Amino acid sequence: MINVGLLGAGRIAGVHATAITRHAGSRLVAVSDFIPEAAQTLADQYGAQARSTDEIIADPSIDAVLIATSTDTHSDLIEAATAAGKAVLCEKPVDLSLSRARACQAAVKPTGQPVMIGLNRRFDPSFSAMKQAIADGEIGTPELLSITSFDPAPPPLAYIKVSGGLFRDMMIHDFDMANFMMGDIPVSVTAIGSSIVDPEIGAAGDYDTAVVTLSYADGRIAVIKNSRRAAYGYDQRVEILGSTGMLQVQNVLENTVVKSNASGIVSAKPTFFFLERYMPAYAIEWAAFVDALSTNSPMPVSLEDGIAALAMAEAATRSAKTGQPVMMNDVI
Repeated sequence: MINVGLLGAGRIAGVHATAITRHAGSRLVAVSDFIPEAAQTLADQYGAQARSTDEIIADPSIDAVLIATSTDTHSDLIEAATAAGKAVLCEKPVDLSLSRARACQAAVKPTGQPVMIGLNRRFDPSFSAMKQAIADGEIGTPELLSITSFDPAPPPLAYIKVSGGLFRDMMIHDFDMANFMMGDIPVSVTAIGSSIVDPEIGAAGDYDTAVVTLSYADGRIAVIKNSRRAAYGYDQRVEILGSTGMLQVQNVLENTVVKSNASGIVSAKPTFFFLERYMPAYAIEWAAFVDALSTNSPMPVSLEDGIAALAMAEAATRSAKTGQPVMMNDVI
């Protein structure tokens, strides 16, 4: 049984608390948050104790921590927890700063403690099945990948200002998905972004609409499309064309009813947002973390994977500002 401390008590922490407590191999023993009342509420809901972050990290009876705090605290907490001998699952991204993330990586390495980054979409059953089909050679050699990721509506402007930007906050999942499906990082990143959904997002220095092209050393190409607004719901699709066929993952719908009549054929909308769409992935992600700890196996999404996705976000940010492709060698 793995004793777990949960750092953070916000919306995503509640999702993780559910996954931890429902898994037969883990026990949620403590919760912390910079708002003590929030920690107490979540701890009471799951039969845990509300404690300070320092107390959780210092407690030798706690085997692992799950970091679901604000991004600007991630690297510090990863370093503190691993130095204290704890395994870590940390929400993405590793940090808003690529150099700070690399420093974190260097600090963690001598501890020998396992760190997993919460890029949960790898664990979505449909995306996992697509990856397996690629590995099994069902479409020959993958050649062209297309990833669509549209949010139903933009987040509050206050969040935009501290998020690190669309490429680090939103598209980072898609960068990791490209790495997952293609089995490699690209050699160059070309990005274009605009603020057409809300001019205030542009005024804050960010984009709400963006397209990124990834070019690979062997000639393969991936295209990622992001928007902060899709009036019909949370649009999450992946398509990969190979030398002998194609694989597609379509949207998960609110229900599977299809109405057909003389006016046309109508189905339900996509699920509304990420909690509805990816809830199963969070549970599978946690199970994979526990399994890796229990079997002393490598983490399925490593700190290095998280830094690779962050480096691609950095490259995209530079490209969008300059209008020029950015070579990954110049970033990594």
